Amino acid sequence: MKQVVQYPASGKIETVEVPVPVLQDEGVLVRTSYSVLSPGTERAALEFGKQSMAGKAVHHPDLVRRVLQKASRDGIVSTIRGVRERMNRPGALGYSSAGTVTHVGNRVRDLRVGDRVACAGNQYAYHAEVVYVPQNLAVRVPETVPFDQAAFATVGAIALQGVRISELSVGDRVAVVGMGLVGQLTAQIARAAGAKVLAVDLDPRRVELASNLGSDIAVLRTEAEAAASRISDGHGVDVVLLTAATPSNDPIQLAATMAREKARVVVVGDVGMAVPREPFYVKELELRLSRSYGPGRYDPTYEEAGNDYPYGYVRWTEQRNLAAFLELVASGSVHVEPLITHRVPVTSAAEAYELIDENTAEHSLGVLLSYEASEPVATRITLTTPTAQTTDAVNVG
Repeated sequence: MKQVVQYPASGKIETVEVPVPVLQDEGVLVRTSYSVLSPGTERAALEFGKQSMAGKAVHHPDLVRRVLQKASRDGIVSTIRGVRERMNRPGALGYSSAGTVTHVGNRVRDLRVGDRVACAGNQYAYHAEVVYVPQNLAVRVPETVPFDQAAFATVGAIALQGVRISELSVGDRVAVVGMGLVGQLTAQIARAAGAKVLAVDLDPRRVELASNLGSDIAVLRTEAEAAASRISDGHGVDVVLLTAATPSNDPIQLAATMAREKARVVVVGDVGMAVPREPFYVKELELRLSRSYGPGRYDPTYEEAGNDYPYGYVRWTEQRNLAAFLELVASGSVHVEPLITHRVPVTSAAEAYELIDENTAEHSLGVLLSYEASEPVATRITLTTPTAQTTDAVNVG
């Protein structure tokens, strides 16, 4: 089957032929129809790959510390050999896709062969023709939602979890800073929850799109402070959701300026975190971080072993967030189709990644990889014990 990989040393993206993943008892095999490139997460991986070894070290001191720890433990020669091997080993990409279940593990509770599902997880929902996904990272897709829109479920769950962490309520004034994929979905979800939404971005095309998709006010960064005052009658917004992807501290500084006293600032995107003490202290602002797409994330007993959290204690797990986002799409409360700017076959994945490169002149937002339907692939070989044969003749084997 075809799968998209990246070589860390060079950053090169390739579509390669690899074996079909093994079916395990706790999950399902899914034949992918569409997968989504994340302009934030995957662009970061793309940029990391293009850096020199020195650049990688400067921008990722945590990796340098791990190398030094290994060197002190295993020696220089072993460490150099290990680093070279790791940098030349291709890594799988992708974390949000949709397709059809082809095989079901023995311990799976609710999914059946033929179910249309959305898949999540950067260890599972790769850009590949067939993926293995644990049951808690797959969710049925409503019949009215096409595969290309269902493929956005993981990105949508990230946006939805950010809104949940903010605890916004009906009538709240909410500012969303950064109108990429997550920001556009966050603004629509906040509107669906009854809030009045201010959308802020540096790109006038994304500002216009946010306005067309229902934001009450959509402005460029230079107009953000005045717009926040206007939408809140001069008091400042109740909630600021930071969905941008930038190392700059400007988003969090802007949040402090736009917020009212005792407002909540929620970091959803990968933004600079040098928090300005004075405005946060004077206004007594509350800073919250939203971790990925919901409770259960990074818990192997939930994601891999399939142990669910009880409704009474954890109402919104990552799987239930995936399902809730798809319900919003099915009801028309959230519109995904206008976010799709490109559809690229998986065989041309390298071209798709060039589209999300920030140095590319062509505008892109939602970039989909498509997979041609083909015959089901064999995933299990059954070996039988041969019947013993006896003979009086002496033979040579």
